[in-house]
Amino acid sequence: MSTDTTNPYKPEIFTSGFIDIINNGQVNASARFIRLFIGEPGKLAIPLSLYGGVSNNNFQNQSNTGGLQRSNDHLVNQYINPLSGLINISIDGVVFFKQTIKVTKTGFLYHSGERVLTGYRTGLVTNPQTGKPTNFLNSFVTLGLYFQTGAWERNNAKNVGVFWLAGRYIGCYSNPTQIKEFLPDVITNGIYHGYSIGFGVEINNLVNLKAVYYKYSKQPEIEYALPIYQFSFNYSLKN
Repeated sequence: MSTDTTNPYKPEIFTSGFIDIINNGQVNASARFIRLFIGEPGKLAIPLSLYGGVSNNNFQNQSNTGGLQRSNDHLVNQYINPLSGLINISIDGVVFFKQTIKVTKTGFLYHSGERVLTGYRTGLVTNPQTGKPTNFLNSFVTLGLYFQTGAWERNNAKNVGVFWLAGRYIGCYSNPTQIKEFLPDVITNGIYHGYSIGFGVEINNLVNLKAVYYKYSKQPEIEYALPIYQFSFNYSLKN
C-alpha cells in the first residue's frame, strides 16, 4: 500500500512485484506491469492494475497413487489469492474512513477483477492427455478491513514506511465447463470462497514483506489438507 500522496494519479509502470513462498513448497512470482487511474484527476478515479506471473505447479511434489497423477495443488492457493494468475486485470485500493495526513489510519479495502489461471489434466499416467495444461478464466472479488501505522528503521526516522494489518473475504468463480476440461471427474458449481488475515511491513528502499494466512469456507474439489500460509518478499521501484 503506497503512502505517497504527492501525485496519487500518476501512472506506475513496473513499480512493484512479489515472490511468494507457500507452506506446501509452491513458489509464485509476479510483477505489476502497470497501475493507472481511469477517470478525472481530483475527482472520481478508478485504480486499474495489470499483473502477470508464473507459478511452480509442484510437479516435483506429485504423488502417484493407483496410477493417478495429481498436479493441481497450486490452484488451492491461486483461487484464494487475489494477486495470482498468469494475467490478472483488476481494480484495487483502500478507502480510508477519515482523510488525514497521519500515517495511522483505518479503512475499507477492495479488490476485484479477472484473471487467467492454469489447470493440468489429471488421470492415468499412461493417458497422453494427463498433465496437459488448460488455461481458464476466473473472476474474483475481495472486501475487507485495513489498518496501518508507521514503521521505520531505528537510525533513520525520516524514511517512514507503514506496518499494516488486513482481514478480507474473497470469492471467485470459474465456468464449471472450463474446470471439467482438466478435472473431468469433478462435480462443481465453480464457486469458491474463504478469508485471509495478514500483516506486512513496507519501508521504501529497505524492506517489503508480508505474511498471510488463508482459510477456505468453500474449498476447491482438490485433495489438499494443509493450512495455507503465504510469505511474500516484495520489491518496489520508486523515485
